[in-house]
Amino acid sequence: MKLSARAMAMEASATLAVTAKAKELKRSGKPVISFGAGEPDFASPPAALEAARAAMERGETHYTAGAGIPELREAICRYYRERFGLDYDPSQALVGSGAKPLVYTAFGCILDPGDEVVVFAPAWVSYVEQIRLCGGREVVVDTAGTDFIPTMEALRKALTPRTVALLINTPCNPTGVVYDGALLKELAAFAEEHDLWIVFDEIYERLTYGTARHENIVALAPAAKERTVLINGVSKAFAMTGWRIGYALAPKPLLSKMSAFQGHLTSNACSISQWASVGAFRGAEEDVRAMHGAFEERRDLIVERLRAMPHIAFAEPEGAFYAFVDIRDCLGMKHDGLSLDDDVAFCSRLLEAEYVAAVPGSAFLAPGYVRFSYANAKEEIAEGMTRFHRFLDGLRA
Repeated sequence: MKLSARAMAMEASATLAVTAKAKELKRSGKPVISFGAGEPDFASPPAALEAARAAMERGETHYTAGAGIPELREAICRYYRERFGLDYDPSQALVGSGAKPLVYTAFGCILDPGDEVVVFAPAWVSYVEQIRLCGGREVVVDTAGTDFIPTMEALRKALTPRTVALLINTPCNPTGVVYDGALLKELAAFAEEHDLWIVFDEIYERLTYGTARHENIVALAPAAKERTVLINGVSKAFAMTGWRIGYALAPKPLLSKMSAFQGHLTSNACSISQWASVGAFRGAEEDVRAMHGAFEERRDLIVERLRAMPHIAFAEPEGAFYAFVDIRDCLGMKHDGLSLDDDVAFCSRLLEAEYVAAVPGSAFLAPGYVRFSYANAKEEIAEGMTRFHRFLDGLRA
Protein backbone atom coordinates (compact mmCIF):
# COMPACT_ATOMS: atom_id res chain seq x y z
CA MET A 1 0.00 0.00 0.00
CA LYS A 2 1.11 3.55 -0.72
CA LEU A 3 2.60 5.73 2.03
CA SER A 4 2.92 9.49 1.72
CA ALA A 5 6.20 11.10 0.74
CA ARG A 6 5.94 13.00 4.01
CA ALA A 7 5.86 9.79 6.02
CA MET A 8 8.64 8.17 4.00
CA ALA A 9 10.94 11.17 4.51
CA MET A 10 10.36 11.38 8.25
CA GLU A 11 12.97 10.05 10.66
CA ALA A 12 12.03 8.52 14.00
CA SER A 13 13.09 10.33 17.18
CA ALA A 14 16.64 9.19 17.96
CA THR A 15 16.29 9.88 21.67
CA LEU A 16 13.13 7.77 21.89
CA ALA A 17 14.78 5.01 19.84
CA VAL A 18 17.81 4.90 22.13
CA THR A 19 15.59 4.91 25.21
CA ALA A 20 13.44 2.10 23.81
CA LYS A 21 16.50 -0.04 23.01
CA ALA A 22 17.94 0.57 26.48
CA LYS A 23 14.64 -0.39 28.13
CA GLU A 24 14.43 -3.54 26.01
CA LEU A 25 17.89 -4.64 27.12
CA LYS A 26 17.09 -3.79 30.73
CA ARG A 27 13.92 -5.90 30.61
CA SER A 28 16.02 -8.83 29.39
CA GLY A 29 18.16 -8.53 32.53
CA LYS A 30 21.10 -6.50 31.22
CA PRO A 31 22.59 -3.89 33.61
CA VAL A 32 21.85 -0.95 31.32
CA ILE A 33 22.51 2.65 32.32
CA SER A 34 20.72 5.00 29.97
CA PHE A 35 21.89 8.56 29.34
CA GLY A 36 19.40 8.82 26.48
CA ALA A 37 16.16 10.61 27.34
CA GLY A 38 16.09 14.08 28.89
CA GLU A 39 13.87 13.05 31.76
CA PRO A 40 14.36 14.00 35.43
CA ASP A 41 14.38 10.94 37.68
CA PHE A 42 12.61 12.79 40.51
CA ALA A 43 9.00 12.14 41.46
CA SER A 44 6.56 14.88 40.53
CA PRO A 45 6.10 17.44 43.34
CA PRO A 46 3.58 16.65 46.10
CA ALA A 47 1.65 19.82 45.26
CA ALA A 48 1.05 18.49 41.74
CA LEU A 49 -0.06 15.07 42.99
CA GLU A 50 -2.41 16.59 45.55
CA ALA A 51 -3.96 18.90 42.97
CA ALA A 52 -4.48 15.95 40.59
CA ARG A 53 -6.16 13.87 43.30
CA ALA A 54 -8.42 16.75 44.28
CA ALA A 55 -9.38 17.33 40.64
CA MET A 56 -10.34 13.69 40.19
CA GLU A 57 -12.40 13.75 43.36
CA ARG A 58 -14.23 16.85 42.05
CA GLY A 59 -14.97 15.04 38.81
CA GLU A 60 -12.71 17.17 36.59
CA THR A 61 -12.52 14.34 34.07
CA HIS A 62 -14.17 15.89 31.03
CA TYR A 63 -13.17 18.07 28.11
CA THR A 64 -11.77 21.44 29.04
CA ALA A 65 -11.61 24.66 27.06
CA GLY A 66 -9.40 23.96 24.04
CA ALA A 67 -6.77 26.49 25.06
CA GLY A 68 -6.62 25.18 28.63
CA ILE A 69 -8.41 25.70 31.92
CA PRO A 70 -8.53 29.37 33.02
CA GLU A 71 -6.76 28.58 36.28
CA LEU A 72 -3.71 27.20 34.50
CA ARG A 73 -3.54 29.96 31.90
CA GLU A 74 -3.71 32.51 34.70
CA ALA A 75 -0.97 30.67 36.62
CA ILE A 76 1.27 30.68 33.52
CA CYS A 77 0.81 34.42 33.04
CA ARG A 78 1.46 35.05 36.75
CA TYR A 79 4.66 32.99 36.53
CA TYR A 80 5.93 35.02 33.57
CA ARG A 81 5.06 38.28 35.28
CA GLU A 82 6.88 37.32 38.47
CA ARG A 83 9.88 35.62 36.80
CA PHE A 84 10.48 37.85 33.78
CA GLY A 85 8.40 40.98 34.38
CA LEU A 86 6.31 40.21 31.29
CA ASP A 87 2.64 41.08 31.06
CA TYR A 88 0.63 38.49 29.13
CA ASP A 89 -3.14 38.17 29.26
CA PRO A 90 -4.50 34.62 29.75
CA SER A 91 -6.03 34.94 26.28
CA GLN A 92 -2.42 34.92 24.99
CA ALA A 93 -1.62 31.57 26.65
CA LEU A 94 -2.20 28.16 25.08
CA VAL A 95 -1.89 24.91 27.03
CA GLY A 96 -0.91 21.85 25.00
CA SER A 97 -0.06 18.19 25.46
CA GLY A 98 3.62 18.94 25.98
CA ALA A 99 5.93 21.60 24.59
CA LYS A 100 6.78 19.45 21.55
CA PRO A 101 3.31 19.60 19.90
CA LEU A 102 3.17 23.34 20.58
CA VAL A 103 6.35 23.86 18.55
CA TYR A 104 4.66 21.91 15.76
CA THR A 105 1.47 23.93 16.16
CA ALA A 106 3.44 27.18 15.92
CA PHE A 107 5.12 26.03 12.71
CA GLY A 108 1.76 24.88 11.37
CA CYS A 109 0.40 28.41 11.77
CA ILE A 110 3.52 30.23 10.50
CA LEU A 111 4.76 28.18 7.54
CA ASP A 112 3.55 27.82 4.00
CA PRO A 113 5.12 25.26 1.66
CA GLY A 114 8.68 26.26 0.86
CA ASP A 115 9.03 28.76 3.70
CA GLU A 116 12.34 28.59 5.55
CA VAL A 117 13.22 28.49 9.23
CA VAL A 118 16.75 29.21 10.47
CA VAL A 119 17.87 26.46 12.87
CA PHE A 120 21.07 26.74 14.88
CA ALA A 121 22.85 23.38 14.96
CA PRO A 122 23.40 21.28 17.00
CA ALA A 123 19.63 21.26 17.48
CA TRP A 124 16.99 19.14 19.18
CA VAL A 125 15.98 16.13 17.11
CA SER A 126 12.35 17.06 16.41
CA TYR A 127 12.76 20.62 15.13
CA VAL A 128 13.74 19.73 11.59
CA GLU A 129 11.14 16.98 11.23
CA GLN A 130 8.38 19.30 12.45
CA ILE A 131 9.40 22.05 10.04
CA ARG A 132 9.30 19.54 7.18
CA LEU A 133 5.95 18.12 8.29
CA CYS A 134 4.54 21.64 7.97
CA GLY A 135 5.88 21.98 4.44
CA GLY A 136 8.77 24.19 5.43
CA ARG A 137 12.48 23.89 4.92
CA GLU A 138 15.19 24.15 7.55
CA VAL A 139 18.21 26.35 6.90
CA VAL A 140 20.91 25.07 9.24
CA VAL A 141 23.49 27.41 10.74
CA ASP A 142 26.32 25.26 12.10
CA THR A 143 27.74 26.59 15.38
CA ALA A 144 30.24 23.81 16.11
CA GLY A 145 33.15 26.04 15.08
CA THR A 146 32.10 28.93 17.32
CA ASP A 147 31.66 27.14 20.66
CA PHE A 148 28.02 26.37 19.79
CA ILE A 149 27.16 30.09 19.76
CA PRO A 150 25.69 31.44 16.49
CA THR A 151 27.33 34.44 14.87
CA MET A 152 25.46 37.25 13.17
CA GLU A 153 27.70 36.81 10.13
CA ALA A 154 26.57 33.19 9.70
CA LEU A 155 22.95 34.21 10.29
CA ARG A 156 23.08 36.89 7.62
CA LYS A 157 24.47 34.37 5.13
CA ALA A 158 21.59 32.00 5.91
CA LEU A 159 18.88 34.59 5.21
CA THR A 160 16.94 34.24 1.95
CA PRO A 161 13.72 35.78 0.61
CA ARG A 162 11.91 32.63 1.84
CA THR A 163 13.05 32.97 5.46
CA VAL A 164 10.09 33.53 7.79
CA ALA A 165 11.32 32.50 11.24
CA LEU A 166 14.23 32.00 13.62
CA LEU A 167 14.16 29.03 15.96
CA ILE A 168 16.03 29.79 19.18
CA ASN A 169 16.57 27.23 21.96
CA THR A 170 18.31 28.35 25.14
CA PRO A 171 19.43 26.69 27.37
CA CYS A 172 20.21 24.43 24.47
CA ASN A 173 19.47 20.77 23.96
CA PRO A 174 21.87 19.04 23.21
CA THR A 175 24.85 21.29 23.98
CA GLY A 176 23.94 22.82 27.34
CA VAL A 177 24.93 26.25 25.99
CA VAL A 178 23.13 29.33 27.37
CA TYR A 179 22.82 32.35 25.06
CA ASP A 180 23.72 35.62 26.74
CA GLY A 181 21.63 38.77 26.69
CA ALA A 182 23.79 40.56 24.13
CA LEU A 183 23.31 37.79 21.57
CA LEU A 184 19.57 37.57 22.18
CA LYS A 185 19.20 41.31 21.66
CA GLU A 186 21.05 41.00 18.35
CA LEU A 187 18.82 38.13 17.27
CA ALA A 188 15.70 40.10 18.21
CA ALA A 189 16.92 43.12 16.25
CA PHE A 190 17.69 40.91 13.25
CA ALA A 191 14.18 39.43 13.36
CA GLU A 192 12.63 42.89 13.51
CA GLU A 193 14.81 44.18 10.67
CA HIS A 194 13.79 41.30 8.39
CA ASP A 195 10.21 40.88 9.66
CA LEU A 196 10.72 37.34 10.96
CA TRP A 197 8.88 35.29 13.55
CA ILE A 198 10.84 34.06 16.56
CA VAL A 199 10.03 30.65 18.02
CA PHE A 200 11.75 30.80 21.40
CA ASP A 201 12.00 27.42 23.12
CA GLU A 202 12.99 27.97 26.75
CA ILE A 203 11.84 24.67 28.23
CA TYR A 204 15.09 24.45 30.27
CA GLU A 205 14.93 28.03 31.58
CA ARG A 206 15.05 26.95 35.24
CA LEU A 207 18.18 24.87 34.71
CA THR A 208 21.32 27.02 34.50
CA TYR A 209 24.50 26.56 36.51
CA GLY A 210 27.48 28.49 37.81
CA THR A 211 27.45 32.09 36.60
CA ALA A 212 25.19 31.35 33.61
CA ARG A 213 21.78 33.03 33.67
CA HIS A 214 18.81 32.45 31.42
CA GLU A 215 17.45 35.54 29.66
CA ASN A 216 14.02 35.80 28.06
CA ILE A 217 14.20 37.42 24.63
CA VAL A 218 10.97 39.40 25.05
CA ALA A 219 12.06 40.75 28.43
CA LEU A 220 15.32 41.90 26.83
CA ALA A 221 13.72 43.29 23.65
CA PRO A 222 10.08 44.26 24.34
CA ALA A 223 9.52 45.17 20.68
CA ALA A 224 9.94 41.47 19.86
CA LYS A 225 6.78 40.54 21.77
CA GLU A 226 4.54 40.91 18.71
CA ARG A 227 6.65 38.49 16.66
CA THR A 228 7.63 35.92 19.30
CA VAL A 229 6.15 32.59 20.36
CA LEU A 230 7.44 31.56 23.77
CA ILE A 231 7.46 27.79 24.34
CA ASN A 232 7.75 26.29 27.83
CA GLY A 233 6.24 23.56 30.00
CA VAL A 234 6.26 21.77 33.33
CA SER A 235 8.17 18.67 32.16
CA LYS A 236 11.77 19.63 32.97
CA ALA A 237 11.61 22.11 35.85
CA PHE A 238 8.83 20.30 37.75
CA ALA A 239 9.80 16.70 36.82
CA MET A 240 6.40 16.18 35.19
CA THR A 241 7.33 14.66 31.82
CA GLY A 242 4.58 12.04 31.88
CA TRP A 243 1.81 14.54 32.58
CA ARG A 244 2.43 16.01 29.09
CA ILE A 245 1.75 19.68 29.72
CA GLY A 246 3.43 22.42 27.75
CA TYR A 247 2.36 25.97 27.06
CA ALA A 248 2.89 28.79 24.59
CA LEU A 249 2.61 32.55 24.92
CA ALA A 250 2.13 34.52 21.71
CA PRO A 251 0.46 37.56 20.15
CA LYS A 252 -3.32 37.15 20.09
CA PRO A 253 -3.71 36.85 16.29
CA LEU A 254 -1.26 33.95 16.17
CA LEU A 255 -2.37 32.44 19.47
CA SER A 256 -5.99 32.21 18.31
CA LYS A 257 -4.92 30.33 15.17
CA MET A 258 -2.66 28.01 17.19
CA SER A 259 -5.58 27.28 19.50
CA ALA A 260 -7.80 26.41 16.52
CA PHE A 261 -5.02 24.29 14.99
CA GLN A 262 -4.60 22.37 18.23
CA GLY A 263 -8.36 21.92 18.50
CA HIS A 264 -8.32 19.83 15.34
CA LEU A 265 -5.47 17.67 16.66
CA THR A 266 -6.01 17.00 20.36
CA SER A 267 -9.08 19.02 21.41
CA ASN A 268 -7.41 19.86 24.72
CA ALA A 269 -4.65 18.69 27.03
CA CYS A 270 -5.53 16.14 29.72
CA SER A 271 -7.79 17.78 32.31
CA ILE A 272 -6.16 16.12 35.33
CA SER A 273 -2.69 16.99 34.08
CA GLN A 274 -3.75 20.62 33.76
CA TRP A 275 -4.93 20.71 37.36
CA ALA A 276 -1.72 18.99 38.49
CA SER A 277 0.21 21.77 36.73
CA VAL A 278 -1.82 24.41 38.55
CA GLY A 279 -0.79 22.73 41.78
CA ALA A 280 2.85 22.73 40.70
CA PHE A 281 2.83 26.44 39.85
CA ARG A 282 1.17 27.28 43.14
CA GLY A 283 3.07 25.06 45.51
CA ALA A 284 6.23 23.45 44.11
CA GLU A 285 8.80 26.24 44.05
CA GLU A 286 10.86 24.68 46.86
CA ASP A 287 10.89 21.37 44.99
CA VAL A 288 12.09 23.11 41.81
CA ARG A 289 14.97 24.72 43.69
CA ALA A 290 15.94 21.45 45.35
CA MET A 291 15.96 19.63 42.00
CA HIS A 292 18.05 22.41 40.48
CA GLY A 293 20.63 21.95 43.22
CA ALA A 294 20.75 18.22 42.53
CA PHE A 295 21.15 18.79 38.78
CA GLU A 296 24.04 21.16 39.43
CA GLU A 297 25.78 18.49 41.53
CA ARG A 298 25.21 15.96 38.75
CA ARG A 299 26.56 18.39 36.17
CA ASP A 300 29.70 18.88 38.26
CA LEU A 301 30.13 15.11 38.63
CA ILE A 302 29.85 14.27 34.94
CA VAL A 303 32.14 17.17 33.99
CA GLU A 304 34.77 15.97 36.48
CA ARG A 305 34.63 12.42 35.16
CA LEU A 306 34.70 13.41 31.47
CA ARG A 307 37.74 15.63 31.97
CA ALA A 308 39.82 12.59 32.91
CA MET A 309 38.96 10.57 29.79
CA PRO A 310 41.11 10.01 26.68
CA HIS A 311 40.23 10.67 23.02
CA ILE A 312 37.33 13.07 23.69
CA ALA A 313 36.65 16.78 24.12
CA PHE A 314 33.60 18.68 25.36
CA ALA A 315 32.38 22.14 26.31
CA GLU A 316 31.31 22.42 29.93
CA PRO A 317 27.50 22.64 29.93
CA GLU A 318 25.97 25.78 31.44
CA GLY A 319 22.32 24.74 31.30
CA ALA A 320 19.74 22.00 30.69
CA PHE A 321 21.07 18.55 31.70
CA TYR A 322 23.22 17.36 28.81
CA ALA A 323 26.92 16.91 28.12
CA PHE A 324 27.71 17.01 24.40
CA VAL A 325 30.92 15.09 23.80
CA ASP A 326 33.18 15.38 20.74
CA ILE A 327 34.23 11.85 19.74
CA ARG A 328 35.69 12.67 16.32
CA ASP A 329 39.15 11.49 17.41
CA CYS A 330 37.61 8.09 18.19
CA LEU A 331 36.16 7.54 14.74
CA GLY A 332 38.13 5.10 12.64
CA MET A 333 39.42 3.40 15.77
CA LYS A 334 38.38 -0.12 16.82
CA HIS A 335 36.85 -1.68 19.90
CA ASP A 336 37.36 -5.42 20.25
CA GLY A 337 38.22 -5.49 16.56
CA LEU A 338 35.04 -3.69 15.48
CA SER A 339 35.52 -0.42 13.60
CA LEU A 340 33.81 2.72 14.89
CA ASP A 341 33.11 4.46 11.59
CA ASP A 342 30.65 7.09 12.82
CA ASP A 343 28.81 8.30 15.90
CA VAL A 344 25.95 5.83 15.36
CA ALA A 345 28.38 2.89 15.33
CA PHE A 346 30.12 4.37 18.38
CA CYS A 347 26.88 4.52 20.39
CA SER A 348 25.81 1.09 19.23
CA ARG A 349 29.09 -0.47 20.31
CA LEU A 350 29.06 1.41 23.64
CA LEU A 351 25.62 -0.03 24.39
CA GLU A 352 26.61 -3.55 23.35
CA ALA A 353 29.94 -3.60 25.16
CA GLU A 354 29.24 -1.63 28.34
CA TYR A 355 25.44 -1.36 28.45
CA VAL A 356 25.68 2.42 28.37
CA ALA A 357 23.12 4.24 26.21
CA ALA A 358 23.90 7.63 24.67
CA VAL A 359 22.43 9.48 21.68
CA PRO A 360 24.45 9.94 18.45
CA GLY A 361 25.19 13.56 17.62
CA SER A 362 24.08 13.07 14.03
CA ALA A 363 20.51 13.04 15.36
CA PHE A 364 21.13 16.65 16.42
CA LEU A 365 22.69 17.70 13.09
CA ALA A 366 26.14 17.24 14.62
CA PRO A 367 27.86 14.04 13.41
CA GLY A 368 30.93 13.09 15.39
CA TYR A 369 29.40 13.90 18.79
CA VAL A 370 27.37 12.01 21.38
CA ARG A 371 24.94 13.35 23.96
CA PHE A 372 24.79 12.18 27.56
CA SER A 373 21.84 13.23 29.71
CA TYR A 374 22.81 13.69 33.35
CA ALA A 375 19.23 13.67 34.61
CA ASN A 376 20.13 10.33 36.24
CA ALA A 377 20.95 9.76 39.91
CA LYS A 378 24.58 10.44 40.89
CA GLU A 379 25.24 6.74 41.47
CA GLU A 380 24.16 5.92 37.92
CA ILE A 381 26.24 8.76 36.51
CA ALA A 382 29.33 7.58 38.40
CA GLU A 383 28.94 3.96 37.27
CA GLY A 384 28.05 4.94 33.72
CA MET A 385 31.09 7.19 33.42
CA THR A 386 33.32 4.42 34.81
CA ARG A 387 32.06 2.17 32.02
CA PHE A 388 32.47 4.91 29.39
CA HIS A 389 36.06 5.52 30.52
CA ARG A 390 36.77 1.80 30.27
CA PHE A 391 35.27 1.76 26.78
CA LEU A 392 37.52 4.62 25.66
CA ASP A 393 40.57 2.93 27.20
CA GLY A 394 39.77 -0.10 25.06
CA LEU A 395 39.91 1.76 21.74
CA ARG A 396 42.73 0.89 19.37
CA ALA A 397 43.94 2.54 16.18
